[in-house]
Amino acid sequence: MFVSGFTIARNVVQGDYPLREAVESVLPLVDEMIIAVGKSEDETLAYVRSFPSSKIRIIETEWDDSLRKGGVVLAVETNKALDACNPAADWCLYIQADECLHETDYPAIRQAMEQHAGNPAVEGLLFRYLHFYGSYDYVADSRRWYRHEVRIIRRNPDIRSYMDAQGFRKYGKEKLRVCDSGGTVYHYGWVKHPEAQTQKLVQSSRFWHADDYVQEIADAGSFDYSGIDSLRHFEGRHPQVMRERIARINWAFSADPTRKRFGFKQRLLYVIEKLSGWRPGEFRNFKRIRP
Repeated sequence: MFVSGFTIARNVVQGDYPLREAVESVLPLVDEMIIAVGKSEDETLAYVRSFPSSKIRIIETEWDDSLRKGGVVLAVETNKALDACNPAADWCLYIQADECLHETDYPAIRQAMEQHAGNPAVEGLLFRYLHFYGSYDYVADSRRWYRHEVRIIRRNPDIRSYMDAQGFRKYGKEKLRVCDSGGTVYHYGWVKHPEAQTQKLVQSSRFWHADDYVQEIADAGSFDYSGIDSLRHFEGRHPQVMRERIARINWAFSADPTRKRFGFKQRLLYVIEKLSGWRPGEFRNFKRIRP
């Protein structure tokens, strides 16, 4: 079984993305790692070249900044990285620059890939998500945050990155047929110093919004984490690759997880989900199947 890893990078130093940690978290599962590095305004290329692994192959790209509607440029760049993966690969494992896998999940993920490698009906493998917010001690748990997404796909030219690269579709529209990977993605996109978070939002908003909206974000100053609707304490352990970064945390954030900012309907739906595990009306970018 051959597994290709792939990701994209642009201005990740300026945006304080944990890309090194993200890449290191998947290296034990892959035979090669493709990093598509877009032309940047910082030292992203030098940063990526410093990653100490012979599995890594860098391709240099240039982003089309005119593709602003719906973040489509992110999918375009992701597909460049995907296309560079070994055409003989059984699976392609995608990781974003602010995501990490946990080392305790490696056996389950590897087993899932081996189990389904010979079954073309399984087009991808699904991961649970933990979305950290404000600090590494809190997880966002309202309906605003997706609970699952596909991060391993079969090497198939008909499977492409979809919309803003959150997931994948076949022929540009068909949801992939997937089984569980047994793994969890630790998403750190909302865990930064408030000033760094504003800088990151200024960068990312350019892929969706006009310049005047982006300027409003920049003018707001340090990001205000206090407006979140619902959090819970994180009671587990972070991936090993993240622990040095976590030890360097240089800002304070605290929240009361018992305080919820919901209207009546959202509060009712939240309670239903917490009691039953069912999320009414949940959007799913995939089709779960029984192999």
